[in-house]
Amino acid sequence: MNYFFAVCGIVASLMFTGCDDFFAPDTDDTLAADDYISTLTEVYTGYIGIITKLQAVGDKSIYLTDMRGDLLEPTETSSSELIALYNYNASLEGNPYADPAGYYEVIIACNDYLDNLRTFRKEKPELVNDERFDAIESLTLRVKVWAYLTLAEIYGQAVWFDDSMLQIQDLTDTSKFKLMSLDEIVDKCMDLLDNGDASTDFINGKLTFSWYEWLDPETALADSDYRYWDYMTPPYDGLMAKLCLWKGASLQGAGRYEEARKYYQMCVDLMQEALNTVISDESKNYYYLPTAATPGNYARLWDNPEPHAREVVCAIIYDYKRNQTNHLLYHFSSEYPNKYLLRPCMDIVEGRLENNAFNPGYSADKRPSVICAGRGGKPFLAKYRPIGSTRRPDPFQDDVHIYLFRATEYHFFLMEALNALGRFSAADALLNAGIKEDHFVKNADGDMDKDEDGYGTPIAGFEGFNNDWTSQASWGTRKYPHMGIRGCFGLTNRKMNLSSDISDDESNLMELMRENDLAILDEELIEFAGEGKVYPCMIRVARRWGNGAYDASIISERVAPKYGADAPEMKAKIESQFFVPWDLKLR
Repeated sequence: MNYFFAVCGIVASLMFTGCDDFFAPDTDDTLAADDYISTLTEVYTGYIGIITKLQAVGDKSIYLTDMRGDLLEPTETSSSELIALYNYNASLEGNPYADPAGYYEVIIACNDYLDNLRTFRKEKPELVNDERFDAIESLTLRVKVWAYLTLAEIYGQAVWFDDSMLQIQDLTDTSKFKLMSLDEIVDKCMDLLDNGDASTDFINGKLTFSWYEWLDPETALADSDYRYWDYMTPPYDGLMAKLCLWKGASLQGAGRYEEARKYYQMCVDLMQEALNTVISDESKNYYYLPTAATPGNYARLWDNPEPHAREVVCAIIYDYKRNQTNHLLYHFSSEYPNKYLLRPCMDIVEGRLENNAFNPGYSADKRPSVICAGRGGKPFLAKYRPIGSTRRPDPFQDDVHIYLFRATEYHFFLMEALNALGRFSAADALLNAGIKEDHFVKNADGDMDKDEDGYGTPIAGFEGFNNDWTSQASWGTRKYPHMGIRGCFGLTNRKMNLSSDISDDESNLMELMRENDLAILDEELIEFAGEGKVYPCMIRVARRWGNGAYDASIISERVAPKYGADAPEMKAKIESQFFVPWDLKLR
């Protein structure tokens, strides 16, 4: 008989009874199944329990994927479990870093909450605001989708189930449990986001909701802790855009490019709408854009008491004063009492991030100094707290927020999709010099031709962008116009093929597209270093160019160099084991 991991019996944190417990979870609690949601208070404190589970795994993908990625290496004080990840050991049984249990706890918490919420709605309809409760179910669905997509990106598979579980379950019941591949998980998640299912009363994942507006509307937004709650649920547009990129990569890799284009276009539409909505808000002059203000604010994205407003789309938030922490400083900081278990590989920092061949014009780039500090002594990943931080003055204050989605990530999603559609010049503008006035139609006088609302018409290839990205915004002069991912730092352009390079018969389209895809990926190695985001990007690009499988050389060429003399041996390991091996014991 096959049994699900013991984690299925633990649905911690769902028995909260007051808002004060939000930042003080006890992950060893178990659910009181007979008396769970019985009041409106328990409706929102139950959701807090889900977020608490999310907080518990917030930093997990950073250790699990970046240790196997292109930058991080173990220190002299590292643990055997981390070294096993670094060495691509084939067996990771008993390794707490590799164990997927925490992600399944998130899923179990979502399933249980949805089940109890439906019961509450049926038994106490007089207390139910349908619009509000529909939205809460929609939020819960999105957390579940995030957990499944994360599992699939890391392990290449996951066990799907919708049942509420309070005890160890027999996995031989295939009507309840199904082992799915990454491709199957992507399809299931896309369908769930768009249509819902019986577990959500067919409520989809598109509904919006503000905890602040429900629970604390009388308090000024800047003074309300509830504004943080709205940061913590993964957004529909970010989840669906990433799923579309995975779906497109799978189809394209299987030789079905015309089918893949549909999903790339969906990603473009989602990202342009999400970005344009914020960028066209005159009051948010440098939000969601890489601009001249970016270099001076880059380190503050993490070394700040809360997520940076210009960059945050979704973030997991912690509060040391309320006993809510992660383990980022414990792993990365070289200051006592932290353990300094992981560090950037200096050969990669100096030979790649600070090398003109890989990062043209690198001397102007502010990012390498944020990625790696302590050069003369103990090099450490400085994103999460540079030594001497005034925001977190104590090295044990391990409560830095973790971005699930950044605005810059939306730019990369858009860039990847535009490139996959053959819109090379627009992708180049996003990466290098920015969306400019020249990307809009001019009148006879050579000025931007604007309509009565102040909007110009984008030239061919730049459809979907508006001139609010530029200095000539619809409302007047924009102080901080878009400058591109590299342009905002004053860097030399990364080589990208342009739309004009495509031959008349498009015979070179795929070759040019692949070159651009790899250029975008190389920029992601810098931008998202140490954030748990890079390795899944490498796998997705490998999928797109794998001819029905994975071109794992795309991964190994970027990861193996950090192993120095052992690179040839590690190359073979990486190419055969880019998904984390974990035995689910389903036999």
